Amino acid sequence: MNLEEYFKRIGFHGSFDKLDLATLKLIHKHHVMSVPFENLSIHCGEKITMDLEVIYNKIVRSSRGGWCLENNFLFGWVLREMGYDTTRLASRVFSSCLNDFYTTETHLINKVVIDGKAYITDVSFGVSSQIWEPLELVSGKDQPQAAGVFRLIDKGDFWVLEKTGRKPEVLNPDFAKSSLVNRMETKQIYGFSLMPCEVDHFFEQNQYLQTDPTSLFTNKSICSLQTPTGFRVLVGWTYSEVTYKPEEGVDVLDMRDVTDDEIEQILREKFNLKLPKKLQPVNNKASYTI
Repeated sequence: MNLEEYFKRIGFHGSFDKLDLATLKLIHKHHVMSVPFENLSIHCGEKITMDLEVIYNKIVRSSRGGWCLENNFLFGWVLREMGYDTTRLASRVFSSCLNDFYTTETHLINKVVIDGKAYITDVSFGVSSQIWEPLELVSGKDQPQAAGVFRLIDKGDFWVLEKTGRKPEVLNPDFAKSSLVNRMETKQIYGFSLMPCEVDHFFEQNQYLQTDPTSLFTNKSICSLQTPTGFRVLVGWTYSEVTYKPEEGVDVLDMRDVTDDEIEQILREKFNLKLPKKLQPVNNKASYTI
C-alpha cells in the first residue's frame, strides 16, 4: 500500500507536500471522478470486508469502486498517510419513508482539520447527493457545488447535511414517473455526531448491509460515478446520465433500460469497471432516488 499507487489510480499528478485545503479539494474531487460508488460485490458473489488492505487491493489495484465503508475508510487512510489531521465519524442516513434518520450508523465519513478549521470529507455517497469537495463545518452556511447548495446544520449534539438542488427534467417519457427520480428540491442526506469512532464500529453494519433482506443494498445493484458535468448511474437494469444545468435551474436526466447483454459493456465503457464474476442485476422495490 502506498500513496503514489493510489494517486495514479485517481489520476492525481500534483504535488502533495502541502497539507492545505487546495490539495485536499483536488484529491477529493479526483477520487469521486475516478472511483465509482458501487455495491456490485454483493450481486456477483463477493464478500465486502472492512480489511483496509483488501479494500486497497480492490479499489486501487483492481480498479474497482466500493460503497462508503470502503471508499471513505480508504480515503481516511490516504489523508493520514499524507499527514492531515483526520478523524473518522459515523453518520445516520435520512430515510424519506420514515421522514427521519435511521437509528443505525451505517455511513462512514471523515473530518479533517486544517489551520484550525474543520471540514467534512465524503467521497462515497454517490448520485446527486455526492459532494465534490470538502464542506466546511460551519452551521447554516450555504456551500454551493455542482450538484446544488449543501448545508451543514448544527442541531446541538448532532449535525445534519442537507442539499437544495434543482428540478429534474426527464427526457425519456417512459421514466417521467420513475421512483428513481428525486423530486424534493431540499432534502436531508444524513446526520452525524463529532464523536470519533474506530473501524470496528462499522463491522456489524457492514455485515447487515450486504446480507439483510431489508437492506437497500441487497435489493438494488448500484453503480454511480461523478462526471465533469453531472454523474452516471446504473441501478439494476436502468442506466442514467445526469447533466447539471444550474444556469437553467434543472438537472437533465437521460434514462433508459438496458439488457443483460449490455451490462458488461456499460460497466466497462461508462464506469471503467471489469468485474471478476458475472453481475446479477437487482432492482427490487426499495426507497432510492438518484
